[in-house]
Amino acid sequence: MVTTKTVKDVCPHEFVCAYAAHLKCSGKIKVPLCVDIVKTATLKELAPYDPNWFYIRTTSMARVHGGIGVDAFRKIYGGRKSNGTHPSHFGKSSGAITREVLKQLQKIAIVEKDPRGDER
Repeated sequence: MVTTKTVKDVCPHEFVCAYAAHLKCSGKIKVPLCVDIVKTATLKELAPYDPNWFYIRTTSMARVHGGIGVDAFRKIYGGRKSNGTHPSHFGKSSGAITREVLKQLQKIAIVEKDPRGDER
């Protein structure tokens, strides 16, 4: 009996780290110029410390992608927004980063655009 392994059968952390390293070495992903100063969400105070965060986010989105769009990814990568002395609320992540990652993944044929488009 032949057993088939999928991405979901592997430890997520190990897969994301290994595939991010592969994407970085292959040169297939074009990293935006502003990647070192951009925040990943309006709720964040600083840019990410890891210089390879764009590759990690790309790999993570490729692993999770299953017919979901930009808004769903913004919710997945969102978090708690601090409002100072007021109660905190949920905030979404950056849509521009999410769209750029999906464009890069489409370019290397990891994900494909829904043929129905944005029809509702």
